[in-house]
Amino acid sequence: MASQSDGPRHALPEATTARGDVLVVIPTYNERENIAEIAERVLGASPRIDLLIVDDGSPDGTGEIADQMAASDARVHVLHRTGKQGLATAYLQGFDWGQARGYEYLFEFDADGSHPAAKLPELIDKLDAGAELAIGSRWVPGGATENWPLSRQLLSRGAALYCKIWLKSRINDITAGFRGYRASTLKTFDLSNIGAAGYCFQIEMAWMYERKGLPVVEVPITFVERIHGASKMSSNIILEAIWRVAAWGIGYRARGAEQLVTRR
Repeated sequence: MASQSDGPRHALPEATTARGDVLVVIPTYNERENIAEIAERVLGASPRIDLLIVDDGSPDGTGEIADQMAASDARVHVLHRTGKQGLATAYLQGFDWGQARGYEYLFEFDADGSHPAAKLPELIDKLDAGAELAIGSRWVPGGATENWPLSRQLLSRGAALYCKIWLKSRINDITAGFRGYRASTLKTFDLSNIGAAGYCFQIEMAWMYERKGLPVVEVPITFVERIHGASKMSSNIILEAIWRVAAWGIGYRARGAEQLVTRR
């Protein structure tokens, strides 16, 4: 069974040979109703894909279900963490795990069924073609949402516009959580400086790529609202994004003005 416990990010378990060259990282907390079906969809999307489930000690038994899948499928791996530590750290530990094992691409993927696994090959193709970051986007032509109330659509679109104003971002769906990174490039960043804890992590990571001028590609997807379980979105997550994006934008403008004065 490919299962490990959590620990310091610098003290990773002994590396093993990867079967595929793409690792899809799925953070979980109380997703027992979804995880088996989602894992099947992800693994069925491409033989290049391996799966890492990062479980935050789910009291509903999600971790045990993940262990059972790992015991019967060598493409499934599990990283157990103690307690609910958050989305950002789950992905960062998952990226460390994948980089240590030589995966070429590292993907983020939700456990709630909202992301279309059938789009994974298209995102992989974009990375194969030279993209550094490939995003499954709701807000480009061809993208859509399903079973989302108007309030959620306005919140998501508003967040994207907010980032475009403050960060001068050109990404249409910068908060999207369905995305793939080229591991070799991701390794060049000091991810210990990532400060966002919740979904604002997605904004920080994408903007990091934009500031470096790295090629970011958006692929249209249809985002489907979860059927089972509860959304992890909260007012604290929204407030974090509001103040962090504004602070980043102010700092970005201040540094730009300082550089302009220096050049003069």
